[in-house]
Amino acid sequence: MDIPKGDKLVLRGLKFHGYHGVKPEETKLGQKFLVDVDAWMDLRPAGKSDCLSDTLSYTDIYKIVKEIVEGPPRELLEKVAELIASTTLDKYPQVSAVRVQVGKPHVAVQGSVDYLGVEIIRHRGLDG
Repeated sequence: MDIPKGDKLVLRGLKFHGYHGVKPEETKLGQKFLVDVDAWMDLRPAGKSDCLSDTLSYTDIYKIVKEIVEGPPRELLEKVAELIASTTLDKYPQVSAVRVQVGKPHVAVQGSVDYLGVEIIRHRGLDG
């Protein structure tokens, strides 16, 4: 599926403590998660009017991410990302597509990494 084109709201580097993972220590101790979100929507009305009512507040999407990442534990990052994407699309009909990246900066691998994670893109009405 192609990456959407056009206007979007951009949220980068959101950091939360959550309890997602398949290992017992992940669900008991938790860890930091990094989240980026792009939400595609027409920003021209807000650009012309300078009114918040003609757009979507970044904090609305931030709250969705915070609630899900800090919420009930999920085994897979894929599930966490899917919940963020589907909740955003369900709650805000003006959003035509959403990209969600969820990363774990502290993973047990041999070597140095910034983070490991997943990225999904969901389009309204095309992803069933």
